[in-house]
Amino acid sequence: MQPIQLFDLASRQAQWLAVRQNVVAGNIANVNTPHYAAKDIKSFESTLQTTGIQMAATQRGHFTESPEAAQVTETSMLEDTQIQQSGNSVQLEKEMMKTGEIKRDYELNTGLVKAFHRMMLMTVRK
Repeated sequence: MQPIQLFDLASRQAQWLAVRQNVVAGNIANVNTPHYAAKDIKSFESTLQTTGIQMAATQRGHFTESPEAAQVTETSMLEDTQIQQSGNSVQLEKEMMKTGEIKRDYELNTGLVKAFHRMMLMTVRK
């Protein structure tokens, strides 16, 4: 029997979300601080790549590393950071959108863990 890493993965994402929420809250708290530079943390995907958890392909149709996958690159739009007259670069609208993203990701994380936990309990009871 292989260990179930879903709970470990969900725990790591919850920790990452907590850190990101603290950073965003700090940005919002310093919205009127002169010369304050807005901060953010690395994406969870890039954090996950450094942990060593690999996806397992148990069937032929599963995605694996292939030459086609190596050609896919992430693209990002240039962010036009508006620096205010005070030298502050915090944009309250963007920070509020980030809090919404964090809330949505946290709810998805807890919903998946709850559903998986329920599924495991059902299999043990039968």
